[in-house]
Amino acid sequence: MSNEPSEERWSTFTEGFVVPIAGLLALLFATMAGMSVLPALSGSPSDLATPVIFAAVALLSFRVRQRAIAAREDG
Repeated sequence: MSNEPSEERWSTFTEGFVVPIAGLLALLFATMAGMSVLPALSGSPSDLATPVIFAAVALLSFRVRQRAIAAREDG
């Protein structure tokens, strides 16, 4: 038995969990962006950064999900 991590074990772990977790994170941050728009519009101009950041993180999470799906299909 070796103490070094096996490549098979790591690929099995990430294969099943990255796509649903990234999808849930994208949904969560998109919801948070939508909920923070009205308070940001009625507040100071610096408050507009919050929904923009949430939207950017939602898009980033969605992109990670799409890349994981493409990597799964490639092999």
